[in-house]
Parts: sequence; C-alpha cells; structure tokens
Amino acid sequence: MKYQKIKVPSNGKRITFEKGKLNVPDNPIIPFVEGDGMGPDIWRATKRVLDAAVEKAFAGKKKIIWMEIHAGLSALKKYGNDDILPEDTLNAIREFKVAIKGPLTTPVGGFDFVCLVCAKEQNGVNGKRPEKCVKCGSEFVTKRFRSLNVGLRQILDLYACVRPVRWYKGVPCPVKRPDKLDVIVFRENTEDVYAGIEFQEGTKEAKKIISFLKNVMGKNVREDSGIGIKPISIFGTKRLVRKAINHALEQNLPSVTLVHKGNIMKFTEGAFRDWGYELAKEEYRDKIVTEQELWDEFDGKMPEGKILIKDRIADQTFQQVLLRPDEYSVFATPNLNGDYLSDACAAQVGGLGLAPGANIGDEIALFEATHGTAPKYTGMDKVNPSSLILSGVMMLKYMGWIKAGEMIENALEKTISQKTVTYDLERQMEGATKLKTSEFGEKIIENM
Repeated sequence: MKYQKIKVPSNGKRITFEKGKLNVPDNPIIPFVEGDGMGPDIWRATKRVLDAAVEKAFAGKKKIIWMEIHAGLSALKKYGNDDILPEDTLNAIREFKVAIKGPLTTPVGGFDFVCLVCAKEQNGVNGKRPEKCVKCGSEFVTKRFRSLNVGLRQILDLYACVRPVRWYKGVPCPVKRPDKLDVIVFRENTEDVYAGIEFQEGTKEAKKIISFLKNVMGKNVREDSGIGIKPISIFGTKRLVRKAINHALEQNLPSVTLVHKGNIMKFTEGAFRDWGYELAKEEYRDKIVTEQELWDEFDGKMPEGKILIKDRIADQTFQQVLLRPDEYSVFATPNLNGDYLSDACAAQVGGLGLAPGANIGDEIALFEATHGTAPKYTGMDKVNPSSLILSGVMMLKYMGWIKAGEMIENALEKTISQKTVTYDLERQMEGATKLKTSEFGEKIIENM
C-alpha cells in the first residue's frame, strides 16, 4: 500500500491474519502514535521498556520494528488542514493489523475550536478560527471534533474495548483487599450512546424528532430537550459477547457476567442481556451453564469444565466489585456501562495510571493508554507511564510473545514494591523515591 507521509521500514514484515489466526513474524512492523499532551513522554518510556523486554526474553531473536503514524496534534503538524485523523493512519492500522497509541485530545464542551496543545476549547471571531490559542498561544487550534478515540474505534470497527484490571503489589489503594479484584471488561465499542447520534437543543433536527415523538408516537418530551439515540443491536451484542466468552474459555476463567440496566431500558440493555444468553446457548451449549440452570439443574454446584454465564444490573455490579470482587472474572457490557465500570474498577487498584486497554475487532487490534492527555504536564517527564506500558504488555501477549509481557509485569511490580515510583504514587507512599517518567521506565528495565 502507498502512503502519503508514512515511511514503511524496509527491515520489518507485516503481521497477517489468515483463517482466524494472527501470524506474527520475528520482526513485525508495529505502527505507533505518540499521542497528545504528555503522550510523547510516556511513549518514549514505554518503547524502551517493550524493546528491552523483547530483547531479553528472546535473546535478540525477535524485535519490534516501529513505524510512526499520526493522529491529533502530530497529524495536524504533519498533514495540516484540520486533518487530525489522516487516511494514511487508518490504512496503516488496517494493513499492519496491530498498533499502539498514546492518549489523544478529546473535546468536552460546546465550543467551535480546540487547541491540540493545551486542550483549551474556544470560539472564534465571527465563526472564524482563532489565529492562536487564547490560553497557551499555540497555533495548533483546529475545528472541534467529537472524539478521535471513538472515531478510530468506529471507522476501523474495533468493536470490543478490552480492559483488564488487577492489583500490582505495593500500589496504594482505597480498599482493604485490592488483590481480590482481577477482572477483564469487554465493553461494546460501536453502539449505545457512543454511536454519536445526537441533536442539539433548539435545532430543527431536535424539534423534528420531538414533534415526531409527541405527535406520532405519543411520547412526552420537553420542547427544550437535546436528543440522543441509543442503538443496541443483535449483531453488535452477539459479537461482543462471543469475544468475551472465547476469552474466558481460552484463559480458563470461571464466569462471564452480562452487565446491563435492563430493568429500566428493556428494549436496549434488557435486550443486550437476552441476546447475550441467546448467543451463549446457541454457540457454546456444551461449554456453558447459565446461573438459572446452575440452581435449577445442579443445585448450585458448578459442573467441572464449564463456565458460568450470569447477569447483573449495572448499579448492583458497582456494589459487587467492592463487596464481592472475587466472584467475577469477565464482564461483557454495553458501551456506557463498560466505560463507567472499567474506570471504577481501576480506581480500586490504583487508578487509571495503571489501567491498560485495547480496542479489538475481528482482525485489527489497537492498544492504548486509558487515561487522558494531561496537557499541563506536557514535556515535563513527570507522568506515570504504566497504563501505556501495560497496554504494551497486552499487545505482546496478543501477539503470542507471552514471556516478554510477563517479564515487564514482574519488573513493574518489583519497581513499585521498591517504592521507586512517579509522583502520583510517591505522594501516597511513605518513604518513596520520586522518579521521572523516563527514570521509572529505566528502573523497570533494570528490574527485569
């Protein structure tokens, strides 16, 4: 494939996907996006850790060949013209199958423009772009956009947001037994309110929908409402639940829990629950037992060699992960519930700074830091790189390079146990030594 502004390394080979299987050469080309804000700082530390682990684990017989691609600020600098998600980048991820990225700026408010350096949102003069950011003076002010992260997931059909959450010994936590929580969240990525079907209050589109709901459907909606539509489909639900069950079977995990708010939203989230059970019975009948079957047919005693399929109301789940966390292993959720739940679980074991994540489709996987860009720390070599490092661990394991991934996890845990950590953990640890982002990465390498 030809690229406009990406140089493909000549000393690497493509990862391919054939007959449902990932084929990884010893010198795979992996596209990467540094990210915005403090993204370049944490990426540099992450790259050094990943390279060192691969070198040590495989005695130089394997090596990642990195290829930079662009999104957000780096894309604006490289391509210009508000091109923050170039077709080059999308095509590179499609071609090379596995990629990793740092955090990217996501606007929040209702402004017309956003600065990709400091994330300040602002309006222009008479609708025209500001010449410089009103906060930091940067020239990299671009048109407001919805979300690069959501865009990547939807355009590339990366329908499963996968977020493992576990405690690493020595990490300060707000709960008494953080070691009891060891879960992985499979969050549907393309539907629900994140599908982006919204209409602003007062617009002709919003008024038209309100009129339709009121006059045709007989539903009472206030005239001054913004409108959002929440699609959840059979197709989207079943492929997400399938991926969650496959993971549980491959990793010999005991259960998959469908998380929903079906007691209120019966035809969206309630349907997610029903379709999830339907999929489990259709495709995994000899490998699963539902919770109802467990009590009706097995007197509550789980048969050997099976996994349990159960469901929980979303608000109940938030209690359960605090009070009875060891009863759960794999969660399958609609988009919004999964966002909330994965962040809440991460808070129990040290926060988003240690929470990895990936967006995975049928053939393509994009690994990413789960936190934001923290623009006030840009270039300060200060922020904890563990989220992106652990996302790199997920990537290595996804590629089948298990030994290198485990080596990093063990070294990271040892580094934290030695109380040699970045500022976010140091301020919570008595007698800890505060390290820079780069120094923390080097300490992990030293501890491999």
